[in-house]
Amino acid sequence: MQNVNYPTSETLKTVLKRPFINLSALSTIIDDIFQTVRLEKDQALINYTEQFDKVNLDNLMVSEEEYKYAFNQVEAVDKECIQVAYDNIFKFHIAQKRQMDKVETSPGVECWSESRAIGSVGLYIPGGSAPLFSTVLMLGIPATIAGCEQISIATPPQADGTVHPLIVYCAKLCGIETIYKVGGAQAIAALTFGTESVKVVDKIFGPGNQYVTAAKMKATQLGLAIDFPAGPSELLVYTNATSNPAFVASDLLSQAEHGPDSQVILLGTDEATLKQVQDEIDIQLLALPRIDIAKKALSNSKCILVKDENEALNCINQYGPEHLILAVNDTQSLLPSIKNAGSVFLGHFTPESAGDYASGTNHTLPTNGFAKVYSGVNLDAFTKRITFQEITQTGLKSLSKVIMRMAQQEQLEAHKNAVKIRMI
Repeated sequence: MQNVNYPTSETLKTVLKRPFINLSALSTIIDDIFQTVRLEKDQALINYTEQFDKVNLDNLMVSEEEYKYAFNQVEAVDKECIQVAYDNIFKFHIAQKRQMDKVETSPGVECWSESRAIGSVGLYIPGGSAPLFSTVLMLGIPATIAGCEQISIATPPQADGTVHPLIVYCAKLCGIETIYKVGGAQAIAALTFGTESVKVVDKIFGPGNQYVTAAKMKATQLGLAIDFPAGPSELLVYTNATSNPAFVASDLLSQAEHGPDSQVILLGTDEATLKQVQDEIDIQLLALPRIDIAKKALSNSKCILVKDENEALNCINQYGPEHLILAVNDTQSLLPSIKNAGSVFLGHFTPESAGDYASGTNHTLPTNGFAKVYSGVNLDAFTKRITFQEITQTGLKSLSKVIMRMAQQEQLEAHKNAVKIRMI
């Protein structure tokens, strides 16, 4: 980790700069993939799967037989753990359902809003170095609670041409019957245009590598919605003299092992504690199977010593981390000052991995500073709100002067007449 002591307000922006990902450099590749998928459809997906994943596919969809096989492959202990996670995620997201009461803004004028599910959504589930089956729960549960009519999953196949059993099992648990064996930018293109096997969706969710991220941005240019722009996973941990160095080190490493482009920030007001955390990282790192990945991520990471709590809070809000851990005794006093973060973990016994899997909150969160303007995935992400109004004759009469005058001032005579004609 790079050590930075007492950065000034002028240098802090440079210190907090994330590893640069030049998505524009991928535009030619992404454009070519999108064009090929649009024209060649299923055949393009089969060819790209062979090219990128080294898998020859006869069928792009998981069959009912594969569902049954996968169900039997999942061990009982995994089913029990997944059920606990499912129940907690469900509880947290079902509680987000809301219904607005009608508001009488003026006598005889009632306004209200109601939620409606997005019709069709595509959930991208990375396969890559490890199957992220937990993301199926994080996206599938709120999608089903919202009532989306069409929910499909796109995920890269394994070497044998099947989808990992844990991904299939979680999909079945969420009631999702459609899984496409396709990953990468070509999966996003297929969900955008549709093919013989893949149905077009209205909105795409889910994390992915730089090609998937660039493809999602391309999809927005073609009229599709996405959850939010995403980049490599990231974590900031705030420490002081009350922190447990071993706990903090384990949290930093849990994020660093995600990928070589992940970034972790160790922030603190106590120099001795920061040194102890780095010593613990060196010890714990040796026991990790993904040590090379974690080492590469740590090379992009920073250890920042600041003067006091106020400087630490300023640093946190400037960075806007995907995950923020307040690894200190007094967390409640800090909460009002936290303005920018995807998800916040409080105290010594709330590791970030709890939110990744089973506490109930969603782990699909904005990265790359987008926590300053985007929320993480929640129930509302799978819905849109429609406003309604109903006005009585008396109510319209009470507003007529206001409406007609404002319309007249904007030189919109037909707007004025639409009210005037009803006043006769």
